[in-house]
Amino acid sequence: MTVQQFGAGASSDRARHWHDIDWARCHREVRRLQARIVKAQQAGKYGRLKALQWLLTHSFSGKALAVKRVTENRGKRTPGVDGITWSTPKSKLEAVLSLKRRGYQPRPLRRIFIPKANGKQRPLGIPCMVDRAQQALHLLALEPVAETTADPNSYGFRSVRSTADAIEQCFRALARSDCAQWILEADIRSCFDEISHDWLVANIPTDKAILQKWLKAGYLHNRVLHSTQAGTPQGGIVSPALMNMTLDGLERALHAQFGRRGRNPTKVHIVRYADDFIVTGATREVLADEVQPMVEQFLAERGLSLSPEKTRITHIDDGFDFLGMNVRKYGGKLLIKPARTSVQRFLRKLRDIVKNNATARQDWLIRKLNPLIQGWANYHRHVVSKRIFSNISHAIWQCLWRWARRRHPRKNARWIRAKYFRVVGSNHWVFGIETSRTPGTGEPKLLTLYDIASTPIRRHRKIRAAANPFDPQWESYFEEHLGLAMMDSLKGRKRLIRLWLSQERTCPVCHQMITKSSGWRLTHLERVIDGGTDASRNLLMLHPDCHGIARGRRFSVVKPAPATGL
Repeated sequence: MTVQQFGAGASSDRARHWHDIDWARCHREVRRLQARIVKAQQAGKYGRLKALQWLLTHSFSGKALAVKRVTENRGKRTPGVDGITWSTPKSKLEAVLSLKRRGYQPRPLRRIFIPKANGKQRPLGIPCMVDRAQQALHLLALEPVAETTADPNSYGFRSVRSTADAIEQCFRALARSDCAQWILEADIRSCFDEISHDWLVANIPTDKAILQKWLKAGYLHNRVLHSTQAGTPQGGIVSPALMNMTLDGLERALHAQFGRRGRNPTKVHIVRYADDFIVTGATREVLADEVQPMVEQFLAERGLSLSPEKTRITHIDDGFDFLGMNVRKYGGKLLIKPARTSVQRFLRKLRDIVKNNATARQDWLIRKLNPLIQGWANYHRHVVSKRIFSNISHAIWQCLWRWARRRHPRKNARWIRAKYFRVVGSNHWVFGIETSRTPGTGEPKLLTLYDIASTPIRRHRKIRAAANPFDPQWESYFEEHLGLAMMDSLKGRKRLIRLWLSQERTCPVCHQMITKSSGWRLTHLERVIDGGTDASRNLLMLHPDCHGIARGRRFSVVKPAPATGL
């Protein structure tokens, strides 16, 4: 089987099977329309913009990508109030063909509650699959507009942006000695639940009738139907974009009032991640008497308000917590570290896992802990974390040592150490176990706990504020930016880097770039059970979504019959 066979698919509008859809063509058609939407928005041609959005939301390619998204994300097995999920190729293709505007009526959301870090509960609305697909379809047409009109320093729920970009912007706004000394920590009260429906319908450039139906769909809780008079439900695919567009314009309003960069003597700057944001200022009076009233007026027009209990003005020498980081100056030098509450919450979660698995196998416990430890380390590895990583490593060792001692109360420390800990290089206390032997060499494979203290600290490469992933003018910039991030994530794994580069950094199934955020999976061109090897020439790097599509096509590809010589 060849790479071309993995990427081959029927013409997208004539597909008879889910795995026959030409995903590369779908992406190409949607990206072309999205680029035209950006151009129309920049030129102020709103009639053309509306026509292009209509074309996208009525195209087979847009509908196919919308269904693909909702059937391959984390919530694909969670049904709405109708109890339906699309889990088979046949049901997915039928869903694509059934997505129509005429006669569409969204069903109420299924309301559940998830715990928050402060002990309270956050309401979450789960739409039905057809409503998720409709939202994903209209988001394809809305997102290019949202990116074009977004505030430059808004980083939450946006393509290619992350919390690391927001934290790096905090550093740039506060690090120098002539930067602002005061910070307004703003907290919007129940942002998702209180956005004005009238404002959304009047200002969001999307299908007004469909948007009105989503907003008024209501939700079911304990078999009781509740109406929705305000807000956009957390859990809906389109909700983050609606929330972002509601808050967009605040940065432009502040700059219009106070100026920007060199023409800003009040040093007013804003950094926003979703509904969490900070505003810097030269003095407390500027923030309290001018900035905060202006922010409150801006929010009031949209049905929102600040929380008096959580909104405060802080001096940089006292520091503040933002997105799990503590930002503070020590003797005039700005240091950004993991927040104490974040460290305590992480250790509490880790200790609970260890305590609740007192009788679990060591290899199972390691596999349970490694994603948690490595994920937390990767989130905080762009700030001043080395000492905290070392302290956490010691706390983890203490926790695991107590776990091992409790399992063998009659054994001495030497015996326990020999059973549960290994020597790796110069480290004599590596929590690990031999799981299997390598084929051919017979050498044992050692499964070890991730060493958080060994995580390298690297400065984050911040994205440019004006970069728009839907604008063709920025295409080369994003290829370079995402490529560098991918190379950084594959550092030390030369074989994967060569494989990624040999595929021209794209997935053979959908022809979209494989990035750090998209993730990847390896698949064999010739299966191991059929005699295939793990050599690079027999491997492909695919998106996790495309891996399942490739497996489906593997058995539908008809190989040519061998020649008979007649």
